[in-house]
Amino acid sequence: MITEMIEGFVYKEALSIYEKFICAATCFYLVGLAFLEVSGKHLQYSKFSNSGIPSKIGMLIIYTPALFAGVASFWIFPGGGIRFLMLKSAVTIHFLKRDLEVLFLHKFSGFFGVESAVIIAATYFTAAAGFVYFHHQTEGLPEPSVDLKYFGILLSLIGLSGNFYHHYLLSKLRKNNNKGYDIPRGGLFNLVICPHYLFEITTFVGFSFISQTIFTYVCALGVALYLSARSYATRKWYVSKFENFPNNVKALIPYVF
Repeated sequence: MITEMIEGFVYKEALSIYEKFICAATCFYLVGLAFLEVSGKHLQYSKFSNSGIPSKIGMLIIYTPALFAGVASFWIFPGGGIRFLMLKSAVTIHFLKRDLEVLFLHKFSGFFGVESAVIIAATYFTAAAGFVYFHHQTEGLPEPSVDLKYFGILLSLIGLSGNFYHHYLLSKLRKNNNKGYDIPRGGLFNLVICPHYLFEITTFVGFSFISQTIFTYVCALGVALYLSARSYATRKWYVSKFENFPNNVKALIPYVF
């Protein structure tokens, strides 16, 4: 009974051994990154890095390959119906937004570890390309009995707007070329220290609902685990740096975590 309910939310894909391996490897890889964050072995960017390339360059490196994958998907797979068009558009707009924020919104102060930049760039590119590839493989298959694509678009829009708004609030913390860190205020920052991560997770859940493939669900889960772990580490860092850090401000989910 439960299996039948779950099957209603996903395409009945006949995955090859290679494709099953990609899904499993992606899951274990993202879980591994989350475990490293919790254990204190952080990817080197933002407040967890003090050497490497300038943060602005590092951020462009991690997002641009995924943006190219999204743009190229319209040329490589020009058809596919409304669901596929929605997925390609959502992925492309997401990474275009991130690049535009790097260029025109964010105010950077630190460094980005080169190895971490390569790891994250490869992760985002694999996710974006995988979304497109695995959804292309569903052509000709019956639609899932529970259609989530419009709900997925709604979640993606909420994720994009919420993520942008909280990035905007972060940019306002850095006035007069201030290079230090302050406790963020406003929006959901009054309740959690990483609301931008919460909305990033929302965006990836939106992608998975638009596509409804096993790979996109795996990526959404993996991103949620990694950003939850990163949020936990970020809150721990703030608590160690600011004696007046408010106890009621959680890591990621208001009032819960």
